[in-house]
Amino acid sequence: MQVNYIQLTRENSGCRFPIRVTAAAIALMGNSLAYAEDTAVVLPVVSVVGQAASMDSALDVQQMSDNIVSVVHADDIGQLPDTNAAEALQRIPGISIERDQGEGRYVRIRGLGPDLNAVTINGSLVPAPESDRRAVSLDVLPAGLIRSLEVSKTLMPSQDANSIGGTVEVKTISAFDHKGTFYSLEAGASHDTNTDQESPNFAAAWSDRFLDGKLGIALGVNSSKRKFGSDNAETGGAWDLSGPRPALEEFQRRDYSITRERQGGIFNLDYRPNDKESYYLRTLYSRFIDKEVRQRHNIEFDDPQQVGELGTAESSRELKSREETQDIASVVLGGERTFNDWKVAVAMGASRASQDTPDAIDAATFESGQSYLAGYSSSRLPRLISDGSINNASDYELDSIELSKQKTVDRERNLKVDIDHKWSALGVDSELKFGAKASRRKKTNEMTAWEVDGGDFGNPGLGDFLGNHVDYDFGNYGPTVSSSSIRHFLSGVNLSDYINAEESRINDFSMREDINAAYVQNTFNYGMWRVLAGMRYEQTKFSANGTSVTDGDYTAVQAGSKYHHWLPALHIRRDLDNDTSIRAAITNSVVRPTFGQLAPGVVINGDEASFGNPSLNPMESRNLDLGIEKRIGYAGVLSAYVFHKDIKNFVYRTDMAGSGIWADFDQADTFANGSSASVKGLELAYAQSFREVLPAPWNGLLLSANATFVSSSAKIAGYSDGVSITRNIALPSQSDRTFNLVVGYEQGPLNMRLAANYKSKYLLEVTDISDSRADQYVDAQTQYDFSARYNLNRQMQLAFEVLNITDEKYYVYTGNRSLNSQYESYGRTYRLSMKIATF
Repeated sequence: MQVNYIQLTRENSGCRFPIRVTAAAIALMGNSLAYAEDTAVVLPVVSVVGQAASMDSALDVQQMSDNIVSVVHADDIGQLPDTNAAEALQRIPGISIERDQGEGRYVRIRGLGPDLNAVTINGSLVPAPESDRRAVSLDVLPAGLIRSLEVSKTLMPSQDANSIGGTVEVKTISAFDHKGTFYSLEAGASHDTNTDQESPNFAAAWSDRFLDGKLGIALGVNSSKRKFGSDNAETGGAWDLSGPRPALEEFQRRDYSITRERQGGIFNLDYRPNDKESYYLRTLYSRFIDKEVRQRHNIEFDDPQQVGELGTAESSRELKSREETQDIASVVLGGERTFNDWKVAVAMGASRASQDTPDAIDAATFESGQSYLAGYSSSRLPRLISDGSINNASDYELDSIELSKQKTVDRERNLKVDIDHKWSALGVDSELKFGAKASRRKKTNEMTAWEVDGGDFGNPGLGDFLGNHVDYDFGNYGPTVSSSSIRHFLSGVNLSDYINAEESRINDFSMREDINAAYVQNTFNYGMWRVLAGMRYEQTKFSANGTSVTDGDYTAVQAGSKYHHWLPALHIRRDLDNDTSIRAAITNSVVRPTFGQLAPGVVINGDEASFGNPSLNPMESRNLDLGIEKRIGYAGVLSAYVFHKDIKNFVYRTDMAGSGIWADFDQADTFANGSSASVKGLELAYAQSFREVLPAPWNGLLLSANATFVSSSAKIAGYSDGVSITRNIALPSQSDRTFNLVVGYEQGPLNMRLAANYKSKYLLEVTDISDSRADQYVDAQTQYDFSARYNLNRQMQLAFEVLNITDEKYYVYTGNRSLNSQYESYGRTYRLSMKIATF
């Protein structure tokens, strides 16, 4: 790989500081180079290889940015076995991820949960496929189509204010990333140790320039298929804590068989007729197909049992089988034109996210009419103790089959205009920037549910629906249910006679969110100081339509609100020298509640109710950041940042039974605004290439490490037995400690990486406001991944990767670490691939 360096020279207070940045970094930084002198000098070409060059380029972007950002480039992503955008982001300081079935899915930034962060693709907001969330499941975005991932941890007025933790900007590849023709072709296969199955993967990219280098075209496709599984034992927190020792009321044994397919493509056009104008078209389409078959064995004790005890228990077996497709499509069209000291940029974006589950067997349940003598061997990993009769298929009869089909669509359209003007007065160079943006978003959900009563068909036995044997790690699972047999049975059922009207109607909704925004900011350069100050205004109009059901009676529900926010921001950077900068920022942001929290539907059955709350206020946060960052040689950095966030109107789940109109109810589950919450933390990072420090062969070493320490507090309130209760909790999804370590070696044709990712325990859910012992926590996790790449020649590379080397488990516990809520094992994955490219 050959990289052109550009030398930019600044003169401040009589001191000249040369700044050497890569051309790739300049392309990514754009306007952040506005303060540089027009004395750019192209230095001789310097040959650099592998991840070190990419690390150095990413650090250039971070150093030159006006706000606090962290960047990972495509080459960094390619050096580690990260299959999607979420897994690539976990290596960044302050970032941790939430996994689904062992795969990275959602991103947490500085201790804030996924719904409190935002994701954009090429500058345009990405809507969420799931019906109840704002968080974007980043496993939908294949890593092979990504040019860079940039996380803004502090927001400028020119950016949308819709994140408290931070904003993830996904940038796709462009023809102007390379000097000439570029191509890349990669194919491989992986092996999953849990299911002993192989899966293929394929990726290709091409770009070139035409019309004397003025027109650039970039294409990319990505396709992968992964077959894997997991074994699970969980109680769901069903512990009786009233006695001297915890006793278990019920638990489940689960076996998952999963196939996940990802297909994606990008088509990007860039036209730069001269140095004063440019135009672009960015498109991305990604499809994620998730096929899941879950076998579940339910054991319910007649009386709560302690470890090792035997007691009478009831048993049932259940099948879940569904295929879920998530699509994300994004189109951004824009351009900019320079007129002397003025620059005008216009961009139009349209995004669509959908989730389609057309024919799901939610639960095909077979009940046993027998009672069994049973127990469990461990409170952490419950293994069934029984005499084996509980596995007699002849004991089980069809009780019911629950079915559903669901389609969620989330659309967002936006138009924005940005105007820049460079000016100076009294020896102070400045850049004035102002603009406006209009965003229109609509989220709809349609669901139809059915419940077939097995008694209407004589309660056929499980023997007529037997599935294949499953390899269950935690004991002899026993008989399984065949999904094909269930679907064959349903082909003779008139489903129109079994519609579940309540589930079908209460889950249908339509929500609209219109946001109009305007901002103004000015950047001042004085000596070694750079100050950005400004204000953003956002006006939000929200409306929702749904259905309320009260004891079988249905009523249309409409709700809405309108509010606005003034959001000042101040960013200060003081360059101590060419390599060292001190930064400070005071910013404000606002995050709207999730769509599930705002859902207008209400269900009332007797003295129990559950409902969303369209009247929730948005969460507002005032953020303070202070830090220092120092470049240490080639591809090296040492940084430390402290941050503090005061959050108003924090949203949490609560039970309103015993209060107001719910005074006579036993249960009234909904969402409410808390008075306040706070987050504070310390973020440390270190990275270095030793090529200029150590002699050969040790000069091929690379080291990257970061740590984040966070604490949070939020006050929640609710009712227990009609008595108002308040208590403090940590914010859900917030780990106190997050560590990342990457040890690498690149010398000649060989490139190796060993990566470790650790996050401490975090609060998953508050189950009972009156008893903290029932809170659900996700246990600490450490995952190790390894990759080795060997360049066979200048165009061919062989790669070998191992994911989850130590077979790290996912463990959720109830209050005490010894009390299981969920224990899941995934196994390891080995991957071998060949890549042909213009390195």
